[in-house]
Amino acid sequence: MESKNKNELPIIYSCSGCSNVAQLANDIAVKINEEEIAEMSCIAGVGGKVKPLVKKAKSGRPIIVIDGCPLNCAKACLNNVDVEPDKHIVLTDYNLKKKFNSKLRLEDEEELYNKIVEETKMIYPLTEEV
Repeated sequence: MESKNKNELPIIYSCSGCSNVAQLANDIAVKINEEEIAEMSCIAGVGGKVKPLVKKAKSGRPIIVIDGCPLNCAKACLNNVDVEPDKHIVLTDYNLKKKFNSKLRLEDEEELYNKIVEETKMIYPLTEEV
């Protein structure tokens, strides 16, 4: 598949907190970034109001946020700089239970990953496969 210009891809942010679903959110965003479906950026930098990262968040590119749980920390970081995501995904809405001292493996959540990729592609369709 031919990728589009990285500066045109949606921006994806994820929670990366201390629970199993938070870490899975981060794992999903990292894989989406690696596959050039979206460009991952730093939500901690946005929350910390680091100027270049806030500027990127306000660039007008489509934004996807993956939060692990209903606390919606990643979305709140964006809201604090007056940015509203185009798509907000909360992993506990997919029947995952939030647990501490536990890890979910991305390999075990391939179906969920594929659903999130499809939702991302609905915001910004990729070039057709050759």
